[in-house]
Amino acid sequence: MDARLLIVDDEGIALSNLQHVMEKEGYKVTATQSGEEAVTLLQTQGFDVVLTDLRMEGVGGMDVLKASRERQPDAEVIFITGFATAESAVQALKHGAFYYIAKPFRLDEVRKVVAEALTKVRLRSENAELRREVEHYRDGDGIVTQDVEMQRLLDMARQIAPTDCSVLITGESGTGKELFAKYLHRQSNRADGPYTAINCGAFSEQLLTNELFGHEKGAFTGATTLKKGLIEASAGGTLFLDEVTEMAPSMQVKLLRVLQEKEVLRVGGTRAIKSDVRVLAASNRDVDEAIRNGSFREDLYFRLNVVNLRIPSLAQRKGDIPLLARHFLLKYASRMKKPVTRISSEVLTLLMDYPFPGNVRELENLIERGTAMAQGDVIEVAHLPESFQKAEGFSLRKIEGRLPTLEEQEQTYISRVLEEVKGNQTVAAQILGINRASLWRKLKARRKDQSES
Repeated sequence: MDARLLIVDDEGIALSNLQHVMEKEGYKVTATQSGEEAVTLLQTQGFDVVLTDLRMEGVGGMDVLKASRERQPDAEVIFITGFATAESAVQALKHGAFYYIAKPFRLDEVRKVVAEALTKVRLRSENAELRREVEHYRDGDGIVTQDVEMQRLLDMARQIAPTDCSVLITGESGTGKELFAKYLHRQSNRADGPYTAINCGAFSEQLLTNELFGHEKGAFTGATTLKKGLIEASAGGTLFLDEVTEMAPSMQVKLLRVLQEKEVLRVGGTRAIKSDVRVLAASNRDVDEAIRNGSFREDLYFRLNVVNLRIPSLAQRKGDIPLLARHFLLKYASRMKKPVTRISSEVLTLLMDYPFPGNVRELENLIERGTAMAQGDVIEVAHLPESFQKAEGFSLRKIEGRLPTLEEQEQTYISRVLEEVKGNQTVAAQILGINRASLWRKLKARRKDQSES
């Protein structure tokens, strides 16, 4: 950036020396001996840094600082004064000055302080530009995309949100299915009601029954009080059932009754309770295959699948990768209070070439780690996991002379992650962006395939 400096000092020689030094540094300098003229310049021209004497006749340095804060709040103000006192220094910094330099000063000190002030201005400017770019593609409810297919799905979601129809959201793990569920809720007439989510694959049948339907007092040993289930507690709002295809067959029958009859029966209860809840469901499995093999009821599928939103994988919308990466950079740089504002071109190239079996969730994890590891303002390749840096070598490795299927690619990646974490399935599941039960099922399916081959 071409830095613009305003220097204000009523001592002509000091002013001339500072102007000469700063111009030699390559800055565009405007100099004045008048505090009054400085205020006028701040009203008519833009500056990145203001160096001003503190004590001047008429309009002093504090007046210049005040004018800068009002007219150009992003500019940094540095005080230089021959009347330095602890009290004046505290007052200057309290009112928003970047730094306070006492005369006589060393030129190296001034150069250093100005450079630091400009770094702060540049980081603030880059953050603002980055935020504008991300906000341009944000729908207003947290979904960041410039992909045509994703925009079509958002348009469809906006149309069906005000209705009470059930929606089945499908797509690979980590694509953002729950983001769409929350989007549908916030855009619906139930937005003021509760939004409740539960992962059906994370509970046993008995626990899931108790969570969803609740129980009457004395229904079983330990049921000392009445408990409302999530279906009942979500009245007037939305219930999101993630991994719905992992429900046991008996649970699917109970859920079907809720959808058909609009009522719920607590465990141990004898009286059905009217249910006023909109049900949204999601699955990362091939639902048609689950119906064919008998693990998912076709009649429940038709009840849930009034509208289907299939979220594309990140590999299918690669144009979103740089945008999402910057979105996550903003999020974690702010959360960690780190001055990271850029992702190196080498990292972006790796990201664009990577197949992302873990989808958006995996990208978020990579940027979170990169932000945490970055020591300056740029995420470099060295800040990413070693396994990712080497990932391009296996992403298109052929199997028996052909490119791998998506399932084979996923299994290869799971194996690499497990190897990286020395077989710890809990840690591996966190890295993959899935729960431990889902990882266990994927490993079980792989062992079954291996035993049959």
